[in-house]
Amino acid sequence: MIVEQMMKTDVIALKPSNTIADALNIVKQKNIRHLPIVDDEYHVIGIVTDRDLRDASPSIFHANEHLEDLQKPLSTIMKTNVITGHPLDFVEEVAALFYEHRISCMPIVKENKLVGIITESDLLYTLVQLTGAHQPGSQIEIKVPNRTGMLCEVASMFQKRNINISSVLVYPDQDEKYKVLVFRIQTMNPMAIIEDLKTQGYDVLWPNLPGASS
Repeated sequence: MIVEQMMKTDVIALKPSNTIADALNIVKQKNIRHLPIVDDEYHVIGIVTDRDLRDASPSIFHANEHLEDLQKPLSTIMKTNVITGHPLDFVEEVAALFYEHRISCMPIVKENKLVGIITESDLLYTLVQLTGAHQPGSQIEIKVPNRTGMLCEVASMFQKRNINISSVLVYPDQDEKYKVLVFRIQTMNPMAIIEDLKTQGYDVLWPNLPGASS
């Protein structure tokens, strides 16, 4: 999946000359947490988060003091080292950047102009969709030798049972000679396919149901 398929395009952005008070009002009205800061050509030059705004606001215990601080421009608090993405970036690569740089949002630019934004919540929602976890079904984890063709071999077992596969994930085992295949399948009763897999010698890690062949 590419970023263009999941990004929000109705982005609310402000100018560096807008005030902290302006940003606070918009964040509250629109229930958002991130505000890209753009110049007159809509180039991203900074970003302000709800945390930045809270840090710049008077304490609730001194709400009527230092109100002049709220009239300061966003240029005084915005972060300028903004990591941006492109609509054609792969979601997996963007997720890695979120993890590596500990960021909570990413403005998306095309031809150097802001065209969208994605957040941590967007990534989590997309992960749920990609794995099929939001749909009724069952999950089966199978440990297999790390060699070519194993995914095809195991998938054919589901075909024989006429079981539809919602998603497949592959991750390495602690032993590099093996890998783990995680299938999300559209059946609420996986007992028969688990029995088939074990009968054929596959190591079913989950669910490890009692009474199934080993």
